[in-house]
Amino acid sequence: MSTADIELSPPASGPVDVLFVAGEHSGDQHAALIARDIQQAHPDWQMAAMGGPSLKLAGVQLLFDLTRHSVVGLVEVLRHYGEFKRIFEALVGWIGAHQPKVVVLVDYPGFNLRLADALRKRGISRKGGGNVAVYQYVSPQIWAWKAKRRFKMAKILDGLGVIFPFELDCYTDTNLPVAFVGHPFARKDYSNPLRYDPEGPILLLPGSRKQAVSRIFPVMLKTIAAYRASGGTRRCVCLYPEDSIRLILEDVIGREHVDSGMVSLRPAEQGTTASAVLTSSGTMSLNCALAGLPGAIVYVAHPFTTWLGRRLVSIEWLGIANLVLGRCLYPEFIQEAAKPEVLATLLRDTLADPEAHGVFSAGSKEVFGKLHATDASNMVTQIVQLVGLD
Repeated sequence: MSTADIELSPPASGPVDVLFVAGEHSGDQHAALIARDIQQAHPDWQMAAMGGPSLKLAGVQLLFDLTRHSVVGLVEVLRHYGEFKRIFEALVGWIGAHQPKVVVLVDYPGFNLRLADALRKRGISRKGGGNVAVYQYVSPQIWAWKAKRRFKMAKILDGLGVIFPFELDCYTDTNLPVAFVGHPFARKDYSNPLRYDPEGPILLLPGSRKQAVSRIFPVMLKTIAAYRASGGTRRCVCLYPEDSIRLILEDVIGREHVDSGMVSLRPAEQGTTASAVLTSSGTMSLNCALAGLPGAIVYVAHPFTTWLGRRLVSIEWLGIANLVLGRCLYPEFIQEAAKPEVLATLLRDTLADPEAHGVFSAGSKEVFGKLHATDASNMVTQIVQLVGLD
């Protein structure tokens, strides 16, 4: 669908109780878990979404596939500004016209916090004198950069659910109601699509954002080529979240003149077993950690985005598991450090080390323990408390 002429459908089954806004694949998946919880606890609630395929599969009315327009980095955002403006205005108009009881903003802070501010300024949200509650699920990374955003968030949000326990301390000097709701991957009913198998393939996870994938995947392919050239024999599997990413992967494989049998592409929902992994720093890297997969983080961004980030970001690690543990479980190879020969050596050493999996398996249990939350603090409970739905 062209963003030049966006028309969002009206509610399919009467007034909407919950509207999800999820602009990335990971957020779409997280929101789908919440939607299923709502359906089980409150089957009469009506839900709609600006999201993606996971929310649609969960039975939520999909107004627009926002995940097809996800980008990363300042340069990419500026390039797609016109598209986002049209999507943004259409969404604000829909919320104003149809008045959902609560808008659940899922991650994606660059878009979602601007949306919350617009709803306040236009008198639609509670913070602006209207009737629509606005709840942010997943905190922006204020512990990494732009920490002062927390004060603006307190002015535009009715509540915040954080998925990392250390994030609670970031908001103690605000009046914003904040609750640790647990990480969706640490739910007891969560089925991790990844499993460790000492005889399994090498797994490649270049991410879900188009621009990032186009930069990270070539490095991964060169790494596998170097691994094979030194005598490595493991087959490789690369998971992709949707067909648009698969097309990018296929294009990169063609440009790199890679043997078609060297890497097999597979939809992410099919999952895989693996003996080692090279992963981007995104959500799937946490799945790797919870599965106890040995490996490393690989990340390559636009040079200007990297230059700016190094001046603004104040964290020691990019990988989620490393941040949760407060130590480096997964070695990180960022930008110019992501050298194929170095990564190929790491793969060979990891696969040859009988102790490697034990280290990562112990780390897996530790990560799960830190990210699990009780039912009393889950998202459905937070929404009920916020808007009084029952």
